[in-house]
Amino acid sequence: MSILLIEAFYGGSHRQLAQLLQEELEDCVLYTLPAKKWHWRARTAALYFSQNVPISEHYRILFASSVLNLTELVALRPDLGKLKKILYFHENQLVYPVKKCQERDFQYGYNQILSCLVADVVVFNSVYNMESFLTSIGKFMKQIPDHRPTDLQSVIRPKCQVAYFPIRFPDVARFMPVHKIAHLKKMLSLNGNGSTVLSKDLPSQPEQRDSENLLENFKSESDVPSAVDIAQENLDNSSMQKPVLKKSNLDNASSHHGENNDNVTHDPLNLLGGVDDQQRPLHIVWPHRWLEAVYCGCYPLCPKDLVYPEIFPAEYLYSTPEQLSKRLQNFCKRPNIVRKHLYKGEVAQFSWAALHGKFRSLLTTEPSEDL
Repeated sequence: MSILLIEAFYGGSHRQLAQLLQEELEDCVLYTLPAKKWHWRARTAALYFSQNVPISEHYRILFASSVLNLTELVALRPDLGKLKKILYFHENQLVYPVKKCQERDFQYGYNQILSCLVADVVVFNSVYNMESFLTSIGKFMKQIPDHRPTDLQSVIRPKCQVAYFPIRFPDVARFMPVHKIAHLKKMLSLNGNGSTVLSKDLPSQPEQRDSENLLENFKSESDVPSAVDIAQENLDNSSMQKPVLKKSNLDNASSHHGENNDNVTHDPLNLLGGVDDQQRPLHIVWPHRWLEAVYCGCYPLCPKDLVYPEIFPAEYLYSTPEQLSKRLQNFCKRPNIVRKHLYKGEVAQFSWAALHGKFRSLLTTEPSEDL
């Protein structure tokens, strides 16, 4: 257990990353707090972990998300301060949206700046996240009435790098329209130096075990029910429950016709009451997991702002609410535009298959490399 993983907010993407690293990397031990009362986790988690992480001579690396006040932890536990300390930013509190600037609690952003100062490596999940944090430090620190520290950006920046959030894509072929399956395989093909070339088959085994929960992950971070519930119900009826439907159809066939029909196939139109693609309503989903939604065949429609231009091609971005409304109206009138569309951006670069080498290199005790 040379790698010590600490997650003060063990839920959503924070939990997903911690679990992935623990499962895929050797010699990991994970300590967590439940994903409740985020503000209190940011304020007090360091003290809790200082008392509950056992002292061990085997630890070599400490990996934590930026919810944890790393400065407090290493002050309370000098033994952990000697480790290679990696801080991972899922978001940053210097630009995290608030209704009014006056409502931004100075302490949370200040804690993240201090944590960066004591960390050995600071990792962000996007270039946007990194640059928005670094370029906001100066303005943020001007809130201090006097005796302000200076040049913090120049101290922190050399420690910083980007490692996109790694996704272990499951096999969702049974959810997909036929015309999108080949495109899905193509999107997952990785080529180039040091990359893994996936087989012709879609991901199996480790990835498959999560496939049933993929759409549930989309909803997990939202408190507001959305059309994804309807979409999930359709998927459950048409795909995930095929064995049950087949048995039911066979039973019905036997009772009505007295014959064994082992080759029963299922026409999606029958399951949808005979409604074709053009007549079916378009489901508009707020997935909270874009990189996964596109992989599952969704058409992304995102603001030309924040991290979205870094991830999605320009044709999937809108600049104004009017543009968004116009495009949605067009899609609703002509849903086949969306249903038949093949995504033109990259997905494979966000997969664990593409990123595992970067994370393995990061979580070593060797001198840091340019990743």
